[in-house]
Amino acid sequence: MSYLSRFASASVASALLCACGGDTPPAAEPPKPPAVPTPAPARVATPRRELRAAWVATVANIDWPSKPGLDSGTQQREALAILDRLVALQMNAVILQVRPAADALYASQIEPWSFYLSGQQGRPPEPVYDPLQFWIDAAHTRGLQLHAWFNPYRVSHPSDDRGPCAQSIAHTHPHLVYQLATPGYRWMDPSRRAVQDRCVAVLLDVVSRYDVDGVHLDDYFYPYRAYHGGKDFPDDASYRAYAAGGGTLSRHDWRRAAVDGLIERLYREIKACKRHVEFGISPFGIWRPNHPRGVAGLDQYDVLFADARKWWNEGWVDYLMPQLYWPIGKVEQSFPVLLGWWQSENTHHRHLWPGTSMRSARPPAGARELVEQVMVTRGMTPDSPGICVFSMKGLLPADSQVAQALRRGPYAEPALIPASPWLDAQPPEVPEVRVVPNGSERLLAWRPRGTEPAFWFVVYTRRPGAGWSLRIVPGQIRQVQLASDVDAVAVTAVDRCRLESTQHVVELAPSLRRR
Repeated sequence: MSYLSRFASASVASALLCACGGDTPPAAEPPKPPAVPTPAPARVATPRRELRAAWVATVANIDWPSKPGLDSGTQQREALAILDRLVALQMNAVILQVRPAADALYASQIEPWSFYLSGQQGRPPEPVYDPLQFWIDAAHTRGLQLHAWFNPYRVSHPSDDRGPCAQSIAHTHPHLVYQLATPGYRWMDPSRRAVQDRCVAVLLDVVSRYDVDGVHLDDYFYPYRAYHGGKDFPDDASYRAYAAGGGTLSRHDWRRAAVDGLIERLYREIKACKRHVEFGISPFGIWRPNHPRGVAGLDQYDVLFADARKWWNEGWVDYLMPQLYWPIGKVEQSFPVLLGWWQSENTHHRHLWPGTSMRSARPPAGARELVEQVMVTRGMTPDSPGICVFSMKGLLPADSQVAQALRRGPYAEPALIPASPWLDAQPPEVPEVRVVPNGSERLLAWRPRGTEPAFWFVVYTRRPGAGWSLRIVPGQIRQVQLASDVDAVAVTAVDRCRLESTQHVVELAPSLRRR
């Protein structure tokens, strides 16, 4: 009921009482003018939710460092240039390859320093520093999440022309490693329990000692046959031993079971160590030919022995990033057709963030294609959109048409990574907010509440005639300067699983407004 309706009803009721009563009512006080209600604040905008990530490949020095043997200062400057570029493009995550070939781009007691750092496997960068720790600190300071990317079985790559050092598993445990037909490729035997134990130990070492936001595996499980001259993987002795021990699985099923066991174990043990650390995999983009109908291409199920649909269906990953390195209009490997199939298999409602390739993004058509793929994910996976770009190298040049198309188009506004409520259902508390004069300016300052640290804060400001706007700032920041005409503010906290606190709008007192 409106104020006028309530006022009219009250007047009618008073008149009826006067008419029916025997006593003369006391003289009524003159009616007070109605209070003018304070208008409710306009609806506060909420951040777009979208993963905007890029892979930073270290194998063969694809993305970083630019070549082996650079001094540490140059490596660090290159790393900062990559991270600053991600920030400039309003991206929010980086996937850094830290174990390209049974080696380490961090201080490890298990595996040797990577060739791609110093130019000699086993030799640390000079001067000595911890690259992974450097990347984590620099990424978090810039409000970027960092996922550590591991190759589980590869031991050496042809780009390392010096080969494995004495500390490599190729020499310390040669019975677990096969030399493939293509020179330079060595591969661990995924069926061996010792190999699985080593992979788990390596990943948990990083999860326990470093503040990573996620652990990531790529598509290299059993190797592509081209790496072994088109021949089958040379694990005859391992399979004979399995069969002699009473094993009844076919050779292909036995291989898949070995990989399945590693994936399930990794998910379980990562969560037992740090629940908020996400586990993601970027498998080959096609599960099997004709899934969905009409799709053609490599059969990862029977070539790489990777049953990515099973891992997805079982909930052994927090996100899946199938490598959909094909354009929208390619009939046999259409980006949206494959994305739709993977989404139909998303039985646990986890994050489906397809990988897309810069290889097909040659300007200007490639830039348009990538923008259109971003828009396709927004339409087909609206609750958790996002992509990861392979690779960072194509986004770095100042004149990159792809980077410009993203920044001017779908990445024009900031975005938070979609939340993972199955890992943490409790949002953080609302920060305490105050606005204080600072000379001729004003500062918006806040203090977190509760024990859970914030990874980001979202700062909301309202300006007369312009409505609400927002900015996302790293969790280390505690204050920002306000524009002169801001008349209302709010600050929310966002935790490691990207849950956002509730909003509490603070209307600025006239004394704190500047005209």
